[in-house]
Amino acid sequence: MGSKSLEAPPSIHPPMKKPIFGMLLGGVLGIPDGLSALVSAGDDPNIRAGIVGIVIGSTVKGLIAGALIGWFARKTNSLALGILFGGAIGALLAFGVSMMQVAAGQPAYYWEIMTPGALVGIIVGYATFMHRESRPAAA
Repeated sequence: MGSKSLEAPPSIHPPMKKPIFGMLLGGVLGIPDGLSALVSAGDDPNIRAGIVGIVIGSTVKGLIAGALIGWFARKTNSLALGILFGGAIGALLAFGVSMMQVAAGQPAYYWEIMTPGALVGIIVGYATFMHRESRPAAA
C-alpha cells in the first residue's frame, strides 16, 4: 500500500482577508438595508420611485463600512470593540446619507436610515471579527 498524505482536505471556501470578507458581507447586507426603506418610509412616493438608487447606495455604503470594519477587526483582539466599531461606522455612514438627503431638500429620515445601517454594521462587525483569515503554514 502507498503512503497517504495527512494533509488537510482543501477548503471549500477560498482564503479571504477580513477587509474583503467585510466588504462582501456589507455589500450583500446593504441590499436588505436599502429595501427596508419601502417599509420604514410608509407610502412616500419618492421612496418607491427611487428604490433602485436607494438599494445601490446602501450596497455601496455596506461595501465601505465592511472594508473599514474588516480593517479594524484585523487590528483588535476584542469582539466587543469590533461590534461597537461596526455599529458606530454603520450609524455614521447612514447619518451622512441622511444629511445628504436633507441637503438635497428631501425629508429627513434619520432613524429610518440610521437604524438599519447601524444593525448592518453590528452584524458585519461580529461576523468579520469571528472570520478566521487563512495564514500561510509555517514550513
